[in-house]
Amino acid sequence: MKLLLLVNASASSVTPRVRVVIQEVLQVEHDVTVAETSRRGHASRLAKGAVADGCDVVVVLGGDGTVNEAANGLAGSSTALGLLPGGSTNVFARTIGFTNDPVEAASELLAALRQPHRSIRRIGLGSANGRYFLFHAGMGFDAAVVEQVERRGSLKRFAGHPLFLYATVDTWLRHYDRTKPHFDIVAGTQEIPGVYFAICIKTNPYTFLGNRPLNVAPEAGLDSGLTIVALQTLSLPTVARVIAATMTGRGGPHLAKYEGLAYASDLTTLDVRGRGLFPYQLDGDYLGEVEQLELRYRPDLLSLVIPVP
Repeated sequence: MKLLLLVNASASSVTPRVRVVIQEVLQVEHDVTVAETSRRGHASRLAKGAVADGCDVVVVLGGDGTVNEAANGLAGSSTALGLLPGGSTNVFARTIGFTNDPVEAASELLAALRQPHRSIRRIGLGSANGRYFLFHAGMGFDAAVVEQVERRGSLKRFAGHPLFLYATVDTWLRHYDRTKPHFDIVAGTQEIPGVYFAICIKTNPYTFLGNRPLNVAPEAGLDSGLTIVALQTLSLPTVARVIAATMTGRGGPHLAKYEGLAYASDLTTLDVRGRGLFPYQLDGDYLGEVEQLELRYRPDLLSLVIPVP
């Protein structure tokens, strides 16, 4: 096969040695070209160029943000997306079954590419105001945390999960207004007013704390629609109960029993209407503030390489 190995050299787990070893592993059986991202949005343009050049697979060695950009460049084409975990969390690569070590994952990817009829499948994507996402969109507090992490981007490569935990506490205390709701949501035919924080989930888990997954929407998957989890309060007891439930495998519709929490799944449309500007992020990539978001499920849009048993 003709492969483009798309590398984000700034990602947490990417070193010159890792890059060389992975290139050598893939070149044993495939025609491999290497390209390195150099700025925001570059991965999307490189992926589009790979489609035009007739590449069979774009293999991303980077974090979830780089994967998201590449997916946006490949959406609607027949060129497949392959993943190698190069970031600090690597939610999507781990969700579909790749190990969290990039060199080991390269061997898993190579094995999968030997059986393309089994390993390459079409999946649906979510979209937010026209930009696609693979596993989640965060609105409100979640996005404000990601913004604070990106402000300390030089530390992300070395601090990883401790930086996210610090940013969560710091955002809670200093960088997010918890005194009033920030937006309202229309989820299909259901109206959810007065929301402080919401997550639109395409796959499960929502994220990982180390090796522990946060199972917010266990029924979400590659072939399902969108799931929305919306908090209409940011009281500490409610937030603590939600975190405990997702860490112990009791997420999903079970969450709807908590006061101040709305839950709906397998949706094709979601509209978020701000009470002023609110922050949002897609697949862990902070994208700024908006007054409204149109979230949609788009089926059969991307070819994805998944590990084979």
